[in-house]
Amino acid sequence: MPAPLLLLDGASMWFRSYFGVPSSIKAPDGRPVNAVRGFIDSTAVVITQHKPSRLAVCLDLDWRPQFRVDLIPSYKAHRVAEEEPAGEPDVEVVPDDLSPQVDMIMEILDAFGIPTAGAPGFEADDVLGTLAAQERNDPVVVVSGDRDLLQVVADEPVQVKVLYLGRGLSKATLFGPAQVAEQYGVPLDRAGAAYAELALLRGDPSDGLPGVPGVGEKTAATLLAQHGSLEQIMAAAEDPKSKMAKGIRTKLKSARDYIEAAHTVVRVATDAPVTLSTSTDDLPLHAANPKRTAELATRYGVGSSISRLQKALDAL
Repeated sequence: MPAPLLLLDGASMWFRSYFGVPSSIKAPDGRPVNAVRGFIDSTAVVITQHKPSRLAVCLDLDWRPQFRVDLIPSYKAHRVAEEEPAGEPDVEVVPDDLSPQVDMIMEILDAFGIPTAGAPGFEADDVLGTLAAQERNDPVVVVSGDRDLLQVVADEPVQVKVLYLGRGLSKATLFGPAQVAEQYGVPLDRAGAAYAELALLRGDPSDGLPGVPGVGEKTAATLLAQHGSLEQIMAAAEDPKSKMAKGIRTKLKSARDYIEAAHTVVRVATDAPVTLSTSTDDLPLHAANPKRTAELATRYGVGSSISRLQKALDAL
């Protein structure tokens, strides 16, 4: 197997580091650096595990894209900061101690020469989905704590797997199509697309997606197993001759407008205008700017984490 392309969900990883690493870890000047240290350490671990030759840290350049809000206004609405200036873009509620650490992480990635990837007007999920869908040479491993990304798993044209961090890095689960089909009971031949349809039907309170009232994950999986796709589920709901239970039929038909709108909201984009911060997504084996990297490591007190990252790269 060729070395994979490793795609990191940046925000997901540093959020998890912020809440998973003690806040008592501070820089010499007293600023918290728990998210910085956790993110670098986690990156070192996944590099050691998967031995990539290419890597990109994918960014949320728009965490709540307008095209999704236009379709479902409740999308992530509960995460919007209060008292925003009129006419300004939505600002996500982020812990006060985290935002400065994201800036530190970006400084370190830039000094090291590790590529970041983003697309104006799109979420990190869309960046990850686009890069995974466009890959034609190497297998892909997407690293994220967001279950929505299970929809990108594939066997063709290249293998795409998701390292799901929902229970933490030490208990991370690697999902391919077979694992998604087994875990969620969706059809194997279209496991990724079917997972997106399952998520659409059941909804996701954490994203402000209501789902179809009265249809939970088990019912959604059963419907997909019986009918094969959401399109065929809706066709059966509209067909008076189908054997679909009257109660389910009524629920689906009542939610027709939501289901139509949610297609675009739930599915990650595969055609976002992604750009890289560097000329290539090749993973650097040494810091591009060693002096700057060492200076930042000292300033933020994360020299041991930088050393662990370098050790992981040395082993490639």
